[in-house]
Amino acid sequence: MPTPAVREYVAALAPEALPAYVYDLAALRAHAAAVRAALPERVELYYAAKANPEPEILTALAPSVTGYEVSSGGELAHVRAAVPHLPLAFGGPGKTPAEIAEALALGVERFHVESEHELHLLAQTGRPADILLRVNLPADPRSLDGVALAMGGRPTPFGLDPDRADACLALLATPRFRHLRLRGIHAHLASGLDADAQLGLAENIVAWAVQRNATEVNIGGGMAVDYSDPAALFDWPRFGTGLARLLDRHPGLILRIEPGRSLTAYCGWYATEALDLKLSHGAAFAVLRGGTHHLRTPAAKSHNQPFTILPDPRWPHPWPRPTIRDTPVTLTGQLCTPKDVLAHQIPCQELRAGDRVIFGLAGAYAWNISHHDFLMHPRPGFHFQR
Repeated sequence: MPTPAVREYVAALAPEALPAYVYDLAALRAHAAAVRAALPERVELYYAAKANPEPEILTALAPSVTGYEVSSGGELAHVRAAVPHLPLAFGGPGKTPAEIAEALALGVERFHVESEHELHLLAQTGRPADILLRVNLPADPRSLDGVALAMGGRPTPFGLDPDRADACLALLATPRFRHLRLRGIHAHLASGLDADAQLGLAENIVAWAVQRNATEVNIGGGMAVDYSDPAALFDWPRFGTGLARLLDRHPGLILRIEPGRSLTAYCGWYATEALDLKLSHGAAFAVLRGGTHHLRTPAAKSHNQPFTILPDPRWPHPWPRPTIRDTPVTLTGQLCTPKDVLAHQIPCQELRAGDRVIFGLAGAYAWNISHHDFLMHPRPGFHFQR
């Protein structure tokens, strides 16, 4: 549900100002502070900038995070410019020589090395660097059942197989690699996990890493955000308590997490209006301003984006107002494709042309992953409530 301030703000926008993204930065700061407070001191909190790299978002998070995780040369330069005073970790597969050189020049604090080839590229620079080896560790298949995204525990393009990680450890002991300082292990295996599932993976990752004398272990992000039940929040206190118990068994170990979606999803809304309501072969459709070219997540993940209807009494036309009552409705955008669906067959008491529709959980993986230029519709506005 949008906050009262967001509802009031959206209601006051002119139709021509829609669609619009509205972010509640005060709510974001409070949420991030609560997450930080739930974690033990020896857990470093990095924000995965790919989730939402808006400079205002990055700045609002700064008081609560240890640093930022970036996954490209573009993100690297963008985040360094937006928040120049906090550490950066450079992850992601397929780093180019130019990106590696740029990261070294900008003083990246940690490289997440994804392959032997990447390790050779980094060594070839002759520059000192602190690294974590990203390892695709095996996982109990049951622990990954139903996860939103699996980046490890099964065949994926991410990280090193465990045996190749051991080969890289051997390389790092040779003179050619002496300027690369191994700090530990990185293993981000899945997204969409609850606190207990995350803790189970963390136990396995840490057990593997400490056997190889790691002093730092990055267990990744992927804390669940439930689009079907926005009130079902990830249990940060339970997670923090579990991590504290894990750290108690490993004195001197530093743990790092790098959530993205679970930090920012709840602070953003995508606001638009219903342009038309129609029946097609007995099914109800609402055609909205904008669509998945602004908010791609529901199409990409095949879920219904949660929304709230904000009735608007204004109707400036002399003909009857298109209206649907007491029937399931599919909310679509303006694109010429049947895949432009934001929510499918949702029970609706009443929706009329001209009413505002506010989609929640739009603070992460929303605008920044969308196919903006398809059909060349106008871009949305961006509004930041301080």
